[in-house]
Amino acid sequence: MPNAHRFPRLPALAVALGLATAGTAQAHPHVWITAKAEVAYGPGGRVTGIRHAWTFDASYSAFVTQGLDANGDGKLTSEELAGLAAENTTNLSEFGYFTKLKVAGKDQVFAEPVEPRMAMDGDKLTLSFLLPVKGPVAQGRGVAALEVYDPTYFVAFSLSEAADVARLVDAPAGCATTVTRAKSDVASNGQAGAASAGATKPGMSEAFFEALTNASNYGAQFANRILVACP
Repeated sequence: MPNAHRFPRLPALAVALGLATAGTAQAHPHVWITAKAEVAYGPGGRVTGIRHAWTFDASYSAFVTQGLDANGDGKLTSEELAGLAAENTTNLSEFGYFTKLKVAGKDQVFAEPVEPRMAMDGDKLTLSFLLPVKGPVAQGRGVAALEVYDPTYFVAFSLSEAADVARLVDAPAGCATTVTRAKSDVASNGQAGAASAGATKPGMSEAFFEALTNASNYGAQFANRILVACP
């Protein structure tokens, strides 16, 4: 079922999960991701790309990996997940990679992602990939501002609580990060936070969420931000 394995095909995925049928959908996200990010620098202090690491909730991880254990040993290797990683990473272009980056006040455009990889850790699946910047730009004394979110709020992103949630690779000396997590209290594991999300916006019906399209920007209010300032 190749289409069922496409994380970015959000409407199709909702149907496949049985969450978008009448009477079953809830007014909250349907996929939860805990994110980490690296901001990569090159010569001259130029920002060259973003390396993402996105860990999916256990329910989605179980769904999307059905039938991928080729040798039937009960374990999923990076080799068995390679096709899924490549397909999903490629399809992210339709959604702008859920990533916005400004360097010194200018919006950056991304090249096609490279180095896609997936790995299972316990019951959760992590997708990682490098998102190169087209025409790397020098940050200078300006700020690099990275935002990660789904404009339609079908996918709820939250930044990891780990110490390495925002790393700088080959950055100029003295650069430092500031992390601002989404103001939503939606939990990365789903259900408890889902109820809270609905409660924070009284009066929002399922019809409201069904009306959201990929052009919507409702999810911007739940954006996670990483700021990099250099002296």
